[in-house]
Amino acid sequence: MNVPHSPYYGGLSLTRQAATVDEPILVDVAKFCEGQRTWLLDTITALVRLESPTLDKEAVDRCGRALGQRLEAIGAAVSAITCKGSGDHLRATIGSGSSRVLLLGHFDTVWPTGQIERMPIREEGGRLHGPGVLDMKAGIAIAMLATRALVSTGQLGNRRIVMLWTADEEVGSGSSRELVENEARQSDVVFVLEPSLPGGALKTARKGCGEFELRVHGVPAHAGLDPTKGASAIHELATQITAFEAIRDLDRGISLNVGVIEGGARPNVVAEHARAVIDVRVATADDAHRVEKAIRSLEPSVSGTALEVSGGFSRPPLERTEAVARLYELARVLARALGHDLGEGTAGGGSDGNLTAALGVPTLDGLGALGEGVHALHEYVEVDQLAWRAAMLAGLIQRFDN
Repeated sequence: MNVPHSPYYGGLSLTRQAATVDEPILVDVAKFCEGQRTWLLDTITALVRLESPTLDKEAVDRCGRALGQRLEAIGAAVSAITCKGSGDHLRATIGSGSSRVLLLGHFDTVWPTGQIERMPIREEGGRLHGPGVLDMKAGIAIAMLATRALVSTGQLGNRRIVMLWTADEEVGSGSSRELVENEARQSDVVFVLEPSLPGGALKTARKGCGEFELRVHGVPAHAGLDPTKGASAIHELATQITAFEAIRDLDRGISLNVGVIEGGARPNVVAEHARAVIDVRVATADDAHRVEKAIRSLEPSVSGTALEVSGGFSRPPLERTEAVARLYELARVLARALGHDLGEGTAGGGSDGNLTAALGVPTLDGLGALGEGVHALHEYVEVDQLAWRAAMLAGLIQRFDN
């Protein structure tokens, strides 16, 4: 099979991947997925209808229970991982082979309860709209359909599929991170069902995400009577913010954004306190270490002030390693066999795939739905793109180590 050149491709041989694509078997899987449109849309709409904002544990758990029932209905053994700090996470397994695949994602959303009244579920012009449909309840349904296709066509083989659907990804995966990492360590590969990039491309890299807080302690004084006896925390903070330009390097994928500034008490008082919250994104683990060291090494320039830095990187970068490249090239071969071109790219935001990739487990992200409007009022998925992506995922599960 002729595979076009990828601008991201590092020169790895495709002979082995291309040779493993048994097209008659892939056709059987694709036919099954295409024939399950009603089931697929019913599953997606049912999950979207059950709103699940991260901070509403009751709502998230209600959605989780319904998802668990649907997973059991397709033959999965399901367990809920109880969590007091968030909704309960779900773990489901199908198959008993020695080769283990982790399908990863989340069912919490950014939308508050009641948002569905403002963003009603509707199918219009080939698009299914609704809060959380793209990020990422359609991705969960795609994973379920891919699993069903393998079981129904007898192609699961020596595979054990573990699905991990978490309930706190949208707020940083605080309660689920250890669970995600533990499952990844026991897996041969991780497929993340987050939405695709625009146009359907997979995410073969994601930036690492960090948040730092810089607090400046100054010396208060009367701004008119004794200004020389004070040391302005605000002036020092302004100097430091300007100095961030030396750390930022957009050409290397390093960005720093000061999103919050607070300081001072009254106009006629030299500010005793000031703070800034900085969002940091980096493309590589080396840059993460370098940037964090630079931020923690900041020195005050205004005499009498002192600096205090807290925070750090919550998600390491997902880097495009050779293993990631191989998974993408196999996905592209499968997509072409299904009649579709498949691109790749980098996402500026993080996912739980960042966590698994940092452990050295081969991770391919963006395998979920194609659409637009993540965290936006026009959120939707392209209905006609769902089934073939499920078939592609089934092919990846079956062939990733051939």
